[in-house]
Amino acid sequence: MSTEKKVPSLEESRASIDRIDRELVQLFCERMAVSADVAEYKRAVGKPVTDAARERALLCKISQLAGPAMEGHARTLYATILAVSKAYQHERLNTSSKLEGKITTAVRETPAFFPARAKVACQGVEGAYSLKAAEKLFACPDVSFYKTFEDVFAAIDRGECDYGVLPIENSTAGSVTQIYDLMSCHRFYIVRALRLKVDHCLLAAPGTKREDIREIVSHQQALSQCAGYIANMPGVKATAFPNTAKAAEFVKTAGDGYAAIANRSCADIYGLEVLEEAIQDNGNNYTRFICISKKPEIYPGADKTSIVLTIPHKPGSLSRLLSQIDALNINLTKLESRPIPGQDFEFLFYFDLESPIESPALLRLLGELESSSEKFRYLGTYREML
Repeated sequence: MSTEKKVPSLEESRASIDRIDRELVQLFCERMAVSADVAEYKRAVGKPVTDAARERALLCKISQLAGPAMEGHARTLYATILAVSKAYQHERLNTSSKLEGKITTAVRETPAFFPARAKVACQGVEGAYSLKAAEKLFACPDVSFYKTFEDVFAAIDRGECDYGVLPIENSTAGSVTQIYDLMSCHRFYIVRALRLKVDHCLLAAPGTKREDIREIVSHQQALSQCAGYIANMPGVKATAFPNTAKAAEFVKTAGDGYAAIANRSCADIYGLEVLEEAIQDNGNNYTRFICISKKPEIYPGADKTSIVLTIPHKPGSLSRLLSQIDALNINLTKLESRPIPGQDFEFLFYFDLESPIESPALLRLLGELESSSEKFRYLGTYREML
């Protein structure tokens, strides 16, 4: 007589799952009700919502209860439940933070319309893409050019300019990592962003033929965006310059054999010829620029928030943070990590969150992250122009 266990049918297994799910949902709702009681107790005694020691102990207990086979899955589940529970407690307590007050003040004090005229700092020289971005952001910008990206941040710090315009990422070549690194050591706020269509041209001195070119100069991002085109020019060297327009300015006096990758307006500015247009590898090539200021300004329609923070260098830390964001139904549109100088294997994480500034859930999330993160910076809430 066979003792082999009969495998249930799919319908039987699904019926069992439905029954278990009904019980789980009921128990989850009961747990959240008790969580609300805990929130009221914390309000009465003045304790914060986050209790890191209690969370660690609970997750260790869950691991023991689940056993070796299901330990990892159970910890993931309960880390999510804890994140949802904390969000619910904040909602029940209607807790506010210093950051929430700062944001509320910025919303109240910011004018209804983005300025048409302002003193604006850009990196590079005449013809730079940053200038094009500034001219789209402001109707009549008074632009001052600076040699480096860091000089732009410094100009805002010193009050030389009201705003700075900086490239932060490209749809083909990715993030401008230097900007992310500079953002960690300068105090500023993003007040607007812009996605600019970028079409690169090959520029050279009048009379130069494509076959005469021995060296192409441009910003590293532009070289990356045109890597396929350059690869089809055997023997041609690619050299990085601080700025595309600066590269065009160099080619003007460099002599034979040089060409620059820059925008078309640089041909007129520096007396060069356009040998070929739209040479980027991807025709749908956009660069995202941010507009920064020394103080927070939050204009009507702002629906994108940028923050930077550190998280513990432990398994599951990032997953739990993402669960917090998901629990509040906030859309995460970008996550970027950068190493912290001088700290091995420690990283800063940059987040772009999509949610209207009026959303109570966004303010709760920011307040919770500010209180629970070792290092946290709010970089601004703004609107992104297309």
